[in-house]
Formats: sequence, structure tokens, C-alpha cells
Amino acid sequence: MTAVTQDTLLGGRVRHAQPASGFRSGIEPVLLAAAIPARPGETVLEAGSGAGAGLLCLAGRVPGIVGLGIERDAALVAIATANAAANGFDGLRFRAGDVLAGPIGGGFHHAFANPPYHPDSGTASPDARRRAAKGAEPGLLAAWCGALAAALRPRGTLTLILPAARFAEATAGLRAAGCGGLTLFPLWPRAGVPAKLILLAGRRDSRSPDRVATGLALHAADGGFTAAAAAILRDGAALTI
Repeated sequence: MTAVTQDTLLGGRVRHAQPASGFRSGIEPVLLAAAIPARPGETVLEAGSGAGAGLLCLAGRVPGIVGLGIERDAALVAIATANAAANGFDGLRFRAGDVLAGPIGGGFHHAFANPPYHPDSGTASPDARRRAAKGAEPGLLAAWCGALAAALRPRGTLTLILPAARFAEATAGLRAAGCGGLTLFPLWPRAGVPAKLILLAGRRDSRSPDRVATGLALHAADGGFTAAAAAILRDGAALTI
């Protein structure tokens, strides 16, 4: 049995057990979930859902969503399923599997992921679970974009959070998957510092022009979160991109 810690998200509003060691959630799934423009009753797909932080945060902000998380690690699927039950999120379910193995199903209003992005040429993590979550051979990011876009209904949204260094690769993957109207949303560590993380969103079959949003500064000069970031991370506010 995987040892877990009993943690919380969104300022304590969401209960979130996760593995005590190895790959643990940071602020990325919280920011990603805040950026999904879901409404009550809509269907949402997450690839690489881990212990469920992304869908849990989304369900905590948008009551009544119907969410499916796909995760290769069966132990994490069990934890995520227990997390959904602990929070009373009856509309969430998690399934063990590879998003590229299919079939996932179709007609989702929204899909999102914090996809694998570490190239094979990089230094491998000593933790096997972290390697599995973030290791990416060439072409994997584009394949994830294709699988997620195929599961969307027309004009459904696809949103990713990933390092700024993967911007060109992710943009190409979204375009190849038939997504347009792309929005690049930088996540600045603090004002005046280059972004290390970005949100990248598009819509299936959209012909709208691409845009670069103003982005969000995460930290103030004193090292604490900015008011805008705290509203998302602690208070469960939406992030409009």
C-alpha cells in the first residue's frame, strides 16, 4: 500500500491525500484547474491526473462538473478515487490507463493536462514515479495533444501547463491536433522576471486569432504570493485567460 499524507488544497476547502514520497503536487494543478472555463454540468477530461489535485480543485470551484481522470499509476488512481469520495465530488471518476492507448470516449467540453515534458537527454529523476510522470520521449507532447483534442466536442477547450521552454513544441502539437485560437498565458515568478511556466489554451476547430495574454505574477517582492495569485491558490478564484 502506498503511504500517503493528508493534505489540503484551496486554503483547506479541498481534502487531498497524496503519496508521502516521490511525485507530489505543487501549484501547477491548482493554477491549471483555475484556468478551465467549465460550467456546472459540463464534462471535463484530465490526462495524467495523479492523485486528483487538478480535477479536485476544479470540482471545488465549479459544482456539478462531470470529470474523468486518466492516470497510468493504479496506486494514484486509487488515491484520487478516495479523494473524490472524501470531498463528496460524486461527478468525478478516475481510471487507470494510458491516454494514448484509447479509447477515451468523446464529446468532452474541456480537456486539460500537466503533460510529461522532461526530454530523454536530461538528468533522470532517481524516483521512479516522478520519472514516469514527467519523462517524455520525442513526439510525446504532440501525441497527448492529439489524444485530448480527439476527445473534445467541436469548440471544446484544451489547456496545458508546461515549462516556457516547451512553448513551440506545444503550440505545434495543438495546431496539428486541430486546435486554434491559441492563448499564451505567462506565469511570471514575479514582476520583471522571465516566465518559467506558461498556460497554453486552444479550442478544437477554432479559427479565431491567436493571442498573448498579460499573464500572472505569482510572487511579490517579499516572496509571498501576490494578491491575484493568492485569490486563485487559496480562495479558489477562477483564472481567466
